[in-house]
Parts: sequence; C-alpha cells; structure tokens
Amino acid sequence: MDDPKIRSVTEPSSVNKTFQKTTRDEIPYANPQWQTLSPIAIFYFFASSIKQIATNFIYLIPVAALNYKHLQQSPFIFLGGVVGGLLLLCLFAMISYRVYRFRLTDSTIEIRSGIIKKHHANLPFDRIQSIKLVQPIYYRLTGHACVQLDTAGSAQNEAQIVALTLAKAEHLKKRIMRHNAKELPNSSGDSSLTALKEQQSPNYIHKNSGTETNEQDSKEMVLNRRSIKDLVLHGLTSNRIWIFLGGFAPFYDDIFNAANTYTKNLGIDLSTIFSLQAHSIFQVAFYSVALLLLAILVLAALSVLGAIIHFYGYTLTKQGNRYIRRNGLFTKNEVSMALSRVQILIRKQDWLDILIKRINLVYEQNRSLSASGTSDVVTNKIVVPSINKTECEMLINDTYPNNSLQQLIDKQAFCAISPYFVSKYCLLWAIPMSAIGLIITLKQDLSTGLIIAGISYMAILGLVLLRWKRWGIAADQDFVYIRKGLFGIDYYCFATFKVQQTALLHTPLMARRNLASLRYVLASRALTIPFIKRQHAEKLIDKSLFIVESSQKSWM
Repeated sequence: MDDPKIRSVTEPSSVNKTFQKTTRDEIPYANPQWQTLSPIAIFYFFASSIKQIATNFIYLIPVAALNYKHLQQSPFIFLGGVVGGLLLLCLFAMISYRVYRFRLTDSTIEIRSGIIKKHHANLPFDRIQSIKLVQPIYYRLTGHACVQLDTAGSAQNEAQIVALTLAKAEHLKKRIMRHNAKELPNSSGDSSLTALKEQQSPNYIHKNSGTETNEQDSKEMVLNRRSIKDLVLHGLTSNRIWIFLGGFAPFYDDIFNAANTYTKNLGIDLSTIFSLQAHSIFQVAFYSVALLLLAILVLAALSVLGAIIHFYGYTLTKQGNRYIRRNGLFTKNEVSMALSRVQILIRKQDWLDILIKRINLVYEQNRSLSASGTSDVVTNKIVVPSINKTECEMLINDTYPNNSLQQLIDKQAFCAISPYFVSKYCLLWAIPMSAIGLIITLKQDLSTGLIIAGISYMAILGLVLLRWKRWGIAADQDFVYIRKGLFGIDYYCFATFKVQQTALLHTPLMARRNLASLRYVLASRALTIPFIKRQHAEKLIDKSLFIVESSQKSWM
C-alpha cells in the first residue's frame, strides 16, 4: 500500500496539482455536459422577437393603411390582436429558453437552439474573428450578458450564448483570446519590428524568464474616447436626417393634413398661410423654408439623440494585438477585434464633416454572411465617430505603421481616373433625364420645358463631374489607397497582402481608348476603380499579386 509508484498515480504531486489548478483557472466553466441558460434569457428572446417585428414594420404599413378605417371602427379587435400577439411571443420566448442548450470544451463551443427549425452550431475557437458582449438594460439589472461570436464568411452570429453571467462571459472571452493569441500573427508587417516593440513595452517579459506572456495578460491601452459634444456632432453630420426625410416622403400629405387639423384647433390655418391667393410668393416661400428648417431641426434632434444612445461612453482600447470597443447607453456593447483580422480602414467624411473638420474612421474585418447571403454590416465593423485629423492619423498609424495615407491626402497625389468617365455618364444619365423632363413639360409650355431640361442637365452634369473629381488611386510598397465620394469624400487603405483576387474589366469602347477598370476583392468587400489607363491597372495588378505571393502572410 505504501508503494511509491502506486501513490504517484493515485495522489497527484504538488506539480500536478499546480498544473491542474492553472488549467481550471485558465479554462473556467468548461463542461462537456449540455447546459441550460438562466431564466433571464426569456426576456432576451421576447425582446428579440419585438425587435424583429419592429425592423420589418415597414412591410406592415400597407396592411395597416388598408385596414385603418376598420381599426377605427373596431379598436377592441385590434387591441385584442395586439394582446394575443404579445402572449404568443411570450410563449415563443419560454419555449426558446427551454430548448436552448450549450456546452464548452477546451477549444470549441456547441449550441443547440430552435423550435421549428433546429440549429446545431459547432464552432472551434480558432474560427472566431470577433467577440461581442451585449448587455441590454434588463441584463444590467441582473448582471448577465449575451456573448456573440462572429466568424468569417459564416452565418450571422453563428455562435451566440444569450444569457451568461457577466463574469462567465468575460472568462469565456479571455479563453478564446488566449487560445487564438498563439495563432494570430501581427498583421502590421515586419516581425522583427514587432519583436522590437514588444521588448520596448513595459509589459514585455523575456522568454527565458520562464513566464509566458500573451495579449490578454497585457494592460489595455486607451486609444480614443468620445465625449457628448463629439456624439452631438456625429448625430448632426450623419445621414440619419436625410434618411428620415426620405423615409417620410410618402406620408408628407398625411402629415400635413394632420398638422393642419391640429393647428386649426389652435386657431392657426396652415392652408391659408401657404395660399398664394392670400399671400405673396415671397411670403409663402419664407413660410415654407421656415417650416422645412423646423422639420430638419426636429429630425436633427432625433439623430443626435440616436447617436448619444448608441455611442454613449464610447471607448476604444487596445490589448496586445486586439482592439476593443465599448459603448451604449441602455444596451452596453463590447466588441473585440483582432488586429490581424482588420481587412481595410475607411476614412469617411460627409459634406458636413468636411465643413466642421471631423472624420469617421471605420475598421472593417472579414465580412460575415447571413443566412440570406447578405452582409452583416454590424458585427464586422468598428466605427470611431467624429474624430479630428490628428486622432484619425494616430489611429491609422497604430494599425498600419508604415502607411502614407495622410501624406497622399496632403499632397493630393492620387492618380485620377480618365475624363471619359464624364462622357459615359452624361450619355447614360444627363441627356436622357433632360430629354424626359422636356417631353413631360412640352405639352404645357415649350419655354418651361427647355428651362427644366436645362436645369436637369446641369444638375446631373455637376454630380457626374463631382464624382469624377473624387475618384483616385495610389499604391506604395505595402498598401493600396483609394479615394472616392460625391458630396463627401472617403479614403480606403488596405495592406496589399490582404488582396484575395484582382480583375481587369473593360468594354470594347474602353479598350479602344486603352482604358480599363481595376477591381480588388478583399475578405470584407470589393473595390472597383473605373476608367484608368490599362497599363497602370496591369502594373498595379502585377505588383499586388507579387506581394501576395512573396510575403507569405496570412490575410486572417
């Protein structure tokens, strides 16, 4: 019984105990048995159903419009339908909670879900390209979070555990990051430069010291924060205002009639105010402009409110080779993206951004495809809203240390596309649209028709010229830079070794003029530069393919 050989097998030594303890600490909550969720997940499934219905509400508008009078005559039937629908959603949420199962191993996660259509996801950790922790307001009350694990080219949020305690969610994130840290090279370039930076870092530990380092053990470095002022500017300069105006266009008459009825009860007759018989054309124009400005002001306030709710508490940090974004007022979001997964940086400026000298920077990683084949534009991006030129340059240089984007912008050193671009689109758009405007108004008044046709032609020609002026491309030894835009201007910067496919496109007319369109295909998107010299396009393609073949770097 005292045989030391037997004792060594049945009673682990102190070394083995230490190893086992470390393993449990590094891989917490690993359980090969199927596990259930916390009951708080019922709220998540219910809220998700409500959100999906709200997202598709636009398709229900025609049905509601056709049955509006019936709903007014029988409001209790409508109310009963709403109550019945909510009860049905509650039942659906409870069943979804009951059938949901997950289990974790050392390197994979499995999830079973679905009521009618069953889903079984088996996801290795090394396929995960980003980790997102979402904490809705009802989860914040109980200390839970939803973990969304996104993969390249797969279904949207292929793995999603919808109700873990915040501590377990953080542990799971660290497990995945530790596992992938061994396989994710630094995408910024030279390995010797990376080693030198690591040695200069205060968190660097020499390999011979016996202590192993990884990116999770290093401290997070804050790269950028956004204040309320910055978010207000982002809300004003974003396209939400114009989206609202365009979305409400079919309802302008109904909105005006409802406003007219309301103001009549207040003693104000809008139809009289905007009548040319009661007022001069200048007065009516003044009232119309004032009303439009009031509407824009209201929509701008809504846009600002939306920006504050979404980006409140915005913080972008860097931990080793990983960017982490945290934001959200009611729903807390945390997105983690490996630097090596970044496929392209986009420096975006709308026309208002140009006026106030602000920039929106977008980190775009491998595109994920939903079940319908559409791009998941939420989980494959990190947006840094409304930053200044210095902040933007610092962030871009942190990702791509050797890039020349800012120098190219300052010197306007982009190769422009051919003026034949203007000729083509004038033939395709300006002349036909002007002719249509002339034909429509010709029956009423020839002079009016000619004026409208002339204005249409000049407007479209101006847009085409502006579009042509924005296009440009440049390249150096490591990166490709593309410029495009219309009223605003966007700059695209990506490492050449990330290119997955190139194409040279041309029509017979373009070939006669020795022109071609160059197409780059990345894991996140495809970019086409039209109407450039064919020799220049071929040179860029040859250079890109040579760098891809000779660099031996992984695009992942």
